[in-house]
Amino acid sequence: MARSPRFPLALLIAFAVIWAVLAIDPWYRQDWLLENVLIFLAVPLLLWGWRTLPFSNTAYACLFVFFVLHAIGAHYTYSEVPYDAWWQSLTGHSLDAALGFERNHYDRLVHFLYGVLVMPAVVELHAARAPPRGFWALLLPVCFVMAHSVLYETIEWLAAEVFGGDLGQAYLGTQGDVWDAQKDSALATLGAVLARVTMWLAGRRAPVGID
Repeated sequence: MARSPRFPLALLIAFAVIWAVLAIDPWYRQDWLLENVLIFLAVPLLLWGWRTLPFSNTAYACLFVFFVLHAIGAHYTYSEVPYDAWWQSLTGHSLDAALGFERNHYDRLVHFLYGVLVMPAVVELHAARAPPRGFWALLLPVCFVMAHSVLYETIEWLAAEVFGGDLGQAYLGTQGDVWDAQKDSALATLGAVLARVTMWLAGRRAPVGID
């Protein structure tokens, strides 16, 4: 897999600029801080891993897209990202109305894309540190994403219990759906399965001898 130090550095600079802009006057500063715990942990870890376990440019690009989507959700809070207003300003029509949505589905989209976008890095991590064989090469990366998705939903629940009130509700973003956590985890799993199968099929079709 192709690796170049310039490309990840360019992504890091671009993300830093986007993140800084979105850090200005977020809709709910306390929720923004909670959401950005992920960024405060993941970005330094990726920087440290550049020398010990560098990923491919494709994996870094996918992580960049996910982090940008997460930064947008943190700025507005996930349940209030005004994607429908943006769509209406571009097309003059409501996307939610056209699709029959009765809630803000930005969080659902990002949970699904989490499964899709972290999969290249997860596959490369397994290949480098604990290379699975046969069917396990398909299953273990998906289980890895599933486990992290469930862990994240558990952390959300604990944070809501600890902080309570408006902050807890903003961080959970359930929008009244008692099955929100289960649906979010299921979407992340679905995204992971689709991404892993697509990568497997692409690998089978790749010409021999070409990385």
